[in-house]
Amino acid sequence: MNRENVPLDRVPKDVQRAFVAAENRGFYSDSGISLTGTARGIASTVTGQGKQGGSTITHQYVKNYYLSQEQTVSRKVKELVISLKVDRHDSKDDILAGYLNTSYYGRLAYGVQAAARAYYNVDVEDLAVEQGAYLAALLQAPSQYDWAVAAPAGKRLVKARWGYVLDNMVEEGWLEHGERERMTFPEPAAPKPGAGLSGQTGYLVDTARRELVDAGVSEQELAGGGWKITLHVDPAKQRALERAVTKGLAAGGRSPKSGARKPDPDRQAGAVSMDPRNGRILALYGGRDYFRHYLNNATRSDYQAGVTFEPVALATSAEGKVNGKYDVGPAAVRRTAESLGMRTDPSGFASPQATSLGLMGAAPLEMAGVYASFSNEGKKVTPSIVKSAQRGDERTRLPKAVGGPAISPPAAELINSLLATSLTRDMENRAFVVPPRASESGRAVTGTSGPSDDGKAEWFIGGTPDLITSIGLFGEDAKSQKQVPLKNLGDGHPSRIWALYAEAVSGGPPAGVGSVPGR
Repeated sequence: MNRENVPLDRVPKDVQRAFVAAENRGFYSDSGISLTGTARGIASTVTGQGKQGGSTITHQYVKNYYLSQEQTVSRKVKELVISLKVDRHDSKDDILAGYLNTSYYGRLAYGVQAAARAYYNVDVEDLAVEQGAYLAALLQAPSQYDWAVAAPAGKRLVKARWGYVLDNMVEEGWLEHGERERMTFPEPAAPKPGAGLSGQTGYLVDTARRELVDAGVSEQELAGGGWKITLHVDPAKQRALERAVTKGLAAGGRSPKSGARKPDPDRQAGAVSMDPRNGRILALYGGRDYFRHYLNNATRSDYQAGVTFEPVALATSAEGKVNGKYDVGPAAVRRTAESLGMRTDPSGFASPQATSLGLMGAAPLEMAGVYASFSNEGKKVTPSIVKSAQRGDERTRLPKAVGGPAISPPAAELINSLLATSLTRDMENRAFVVPPRASESGRAVTGTSGPSDDGKAEWFIGGTPDLITSIGLFGEDAKSQKQVPLKNLGDGHPSRIWALYAEAVSGGPPAGVGSVPGR
């Protein structure tokens, strides 16, 4: 556990006030509880609507320090009683110090001193008020708001909350208006992964962590350690995917004028391979090395989906025909994307053209789930990497990976036939594959590939009824980590990676795939 308790006098006064402004402006005068907040928490627990955060700093400190993270009505009542006792027994400074030292900030940082080191490479006493306001804003959603890995929507949200914290400080008289106006957002330093997370291990852990948080396990619980987590990952397929991506990234291309091209140094890869019948993630590639590239390319959703999003728009049209309602507008496409498991951003749905061209962001893991749903007769398939998670005697209940219908079976059948046709056409235009031929098992092969509209991403998604693989190549400057256009675009690198991988895990080329040069 990465934590170092510090006395409150080591925390600058304006940083202390930033946390109070973020979480509980009435902290210095309240009784330690909010009856309305507690009532909301009990109601959400009874109705199964998810977790409700403590509404006062005292209440949240009690949750962090005194109690487990179980969500029951009796637990909520205990929180209320203990919060009242703590407020009467301890000083406000003691409570605030306890809160700052027990909160979880992401990046495996437990407590404000560890957070200061993890995000700004300074000790807590050297934090500027702008930096303290970011750490205070971070507490609301540590994984979502970590600037290094946040999606565009997450960055907008944390920046807005950072401004909210500072504005509250101005209203409370803790910060001069002119000083507030001169402040700029303090982007944190790049994270440094912990020991034992090199290679692909860190990405696997990160993906499992995200899944458990989505399943209702708190960041606080995970940070506390003591977990035994088993993954669905197949070691042989994992090794094969790593080798295929490594070879694919090392390959250059061919230019009609100059001949061979050098490999693109600004090319990143993310890939997920899963069984569409049960949602199990069998292999995952998150980047070259978790120590060298902390951002998980398998789960990042800041690059355009490109042509791989077209089947979602086509599924919307097919559903309209099946149900007698031909609605293919942006709202309808968005609903289809969400029903298939995509986390949509409303700003990406400005027009039907925007949706059909795939101008919205998407992650390889998300797209694997979408195509798995097509393969599984339209049933919603949520990719799952966690087989089991246990802490002591308590076993976490995980949601089912395969749910009810996201689209109708006829619509799914139509999409699969179109994907098979698309793959046939794609293979006929590639030098390294031959047109599809029937395999001994007769397994159908579906897939689609192509670049994004802005040329910063190139995709291949496809496979067989028992193995869907989603591969994305992303243009990212090696030094600044900003998005850049891909070089050698259109040379078929994602489908080359898939062919190498599919051949390795199936004992031979999948149906329709010929030999791959350079093996």
